[in-house]
Amino acid sequence: MKFCVVIMDGASGWPLPDRGNQTCLELANTPNLDRMARSSYAGMALTVPPGMEPGSAPACMSVLGYDPVVYYKGRSAIEALSVGVPIGPGEVTFRCNLVTVIDGKMASHSAGHITTEEAGAIIGTLNEKLGSDKVSFFTGISYRHICKIKGREDTLKAICTPPHDITGRAVAEYLPQGQGGDILRELMKKSESLLADHPVNIQRQRRNALPVTTVWLFWASGQVPEMPSFQRAYGLDAALTSGVDLLRGLGIMTGMEILQIKGVSDNLDNDFAAQVNGALEALSRSGLAVIHIEAPDEMGHRGSAVDKVRAIELIDREVISRLLAWQGDSLRVLVMPDHPTPIKLKTHSAEPVPFLIWGSGVKPNGAGRFTEREAGRTGVSIEPGYKLMKIFLKG
Repeated sequence: MKFCVVIMDGASGWPLPDRGNQTCLELANTPNLDRMARSSYAGMALTVPPGMEPGSAPACMSVLGYDPVVYYKGRSAIEALSVGVPIGPGEVTFRCNLVTVIDGKMASHSAGHITTEEAGAIIGTLNEKLGSDKVSFFTGISYRHICKIKGREDTLKAICTPPHDITGRAVAEYLPQGQGGDILRELMKKSESLLADHPVNIQRQRRNALPVTTVWLFWASGQVPEMPSFQRAYGLDAALTSGVDLLRGLGIMTGMEILQIKGVSDNLDNDFAAQVNGALEALSRSGLAVIHIEAPDEMGHRGSAVDKVRAIELIDREVISRLLAWQGDSLRVLVMPDHPTPIKLKTHSAEPVPFLIWGSGVKPNGAGRFTEREAGRTGVSIEPGYKLMKIFLKG
């Protein structure tokens, strides 16, 4: 038997009062997911342990079958691993977002979803002007990058706020505080003058795109957590496709093959068909394939219900339809978000998320659609969520 995990990042959410108190999953036209749901084992799973930040790092660890309480040591180190950044003794990594602050308020945590090519030029300038034997910047994907600081382990104790948590708010009260916060604030401040007349920003403003006004440092990490490979933990070789460094880093940490599929991105321009086709092709040499799709989460961060619904519908039409049509070996599929990204919040929350297990050997338990309400109606609750992987694989 072959196995496939589809992570619809951030697809879950809260009921929308202006949309008949329906969630985006309920508003979306998803005939393929609904067909799956009617013949699936469905329920709710708590992917974020109590007291832990509801980020994709611990949540996706749970989805992949690893206990975040044991293995989560910080997010930036996982992303650093993905882009080949080594972390030595006395070194601390930070996620380094390129953001837009207008009139003192966080206008965009992604600088209008800047392209990786444009971002690379900006990161190059930051390295040239702010880099030293103590500070280095590394290019990631789109607005997500890495800053590494050496000899200031106290920065691990700095109080930092993710920029996607403060969209529309005044940023002054959310700047890094506490021990080690001084050097982070200094780097952020210095970046502002460097970026004010940067050629990339001049070109972006000419086409009415948001400029990058500053870097934003958060998610400190001083080590890469050691995790058993998926083969060792679950007895299967695995492959993973994603448009973000976090999931690629998790895949590297767990010994998965990282699929290089042209057109895979973190946005609505993602080539959904190519992504699922590449994952299914990988099942010819692996027992399990993970398809991580970032688009619903990005649309949730933008606060756009229309675009989040569109992302869900694209997954249904392009990805789920192809899994239903699989003509290879017997197949079992797990579909779930990692966490909710409610439109009202424009960031993550920690509530349980719906899941469905469909395919060979699965007995349905009464869900009519793939929604929070229908999954909750089954009465199945998996807590902690990392235990769901064993249920999925064993049936």
